[in-house]
Amino acid sequence: MVEARATLANWRSAPHNRWAFHHVRELVPSADIPNDQRRVRELPSQPLDFALDQFLEETSTDGIAILHRGRIVFERYANGMTPQTPHILMSVSKSMLGLLASMLDLPPDRLVTDFVPELAQTAYRGASVRDLLDMRAGIAFNEDYLATSGPIVEYRKATGWNPLAGGEQPSDLHSFLTTLKEQDGPHGGPMHYVSPNSDLLGWVVERATGRRYAELMSETLWKAAGAERSAYVTVDRLGAPRCAGGMCVTLRDLARVGQWMIEARSGFLDDIGMQGDARAWAAGDMAVYFPGLPIRYRSQWYMLEGEAPLYFGYGIHGQFLYVDPRNELVVVKLSSQALPMDTARIGLAMRAVSEIRKFLAAA
Repeated sequence: MVEARATLANWRSAPHNRWAFHHVRELVPSADIPNDQRRVRELPSQPLDFALDQFLEETSTDGIAILHRGRIVFERYANGMTPQTPHILMSVSKSMLGLLASMLDLPPDRLVTDFVPELAQTAYRGASVRDLLDMRAGIAFNEDYLATSGPIVEYRKATGWNPLAGGEQPSDLHSFLTTLKEQDGPHGGPMHYVSPNSDLLGWVVERATGRRYAELMSETLWKAAGAERSAYVTVDRLGAPRCAGGMCVTLRDLARVGQWMIEARSGFLDDIGMQGDARAWAAGDMAVYFPGLPIRYRSQWYMLEGEAPLYFGYGIHGQFLYVDPRNELVVVKLSSQALPMDTARIGLAMRAVSEIRKFLAAA
């Protein structure tokens, strides 16, 4: 069985990821993000008939939920995932971090080194919290998910996501961040997607509050959103959280976050739409994966412009959280696609959510 073959060395590769993506804490250390059973948000069911079977199979979907006006109108699971199973969010974790930073009123204009002076002699010198939030820090780092050597592999080893080679000494996330010495441009320039920026932002959050990230996420966001089950986040050997990609949650609880955003976070969403820099996006390194789409990126969220703006978090291997406040629509899709970045399947997902919006508008 796949379960017997999933290891720290192969857990993100197909077909092992079909099992591993909803059994992450069996492979990587983690910290719990408790919910509050007294504050669970009810999600009544009102099923509708969506013709999505081919799309779900083509995009290796492990679970999908569609909420319309606070009701579950569609829900499916595959590959052994269940409603009770936490699934890794990959970089949708960044979007949860962006929400948390907003709720904590983290001062965006403060320098990163005000909170983490250990980085004063690195490429982060002069970068602001806003530069981290918007992925506009000028850090020389190649986010090549298929690389077999180099900084991104060392980064994964430091976070506990990759095994050490024989004779290698263990590292840790914070120590890895101190090794990023080179800039590839000025801070505040084009959108340059660097996952360590988000992990550093998590470190800033902990320094600014004097509290652990998992505790803050639990008290500030997870309980407020009415989560039904505890979530968790992967941590390195010293307990530093992988804020960039290590959060694991159930499908319904991620949908609850989207619904809570519609009801409670309109100011946050307005800021993304009004302050996100379209030119920084167009000149950045993620636009190629969303060709021809008018997108802005701010506070670790994407926004597709239009009469009814679509806000979304995206993670490699096919993770999506879509939030459409105008039409009171939330779509959550958790997947185990073989390729980390698959432009064709990203396009399929974007077209599918467009069709879902049209279907519900006519229903």
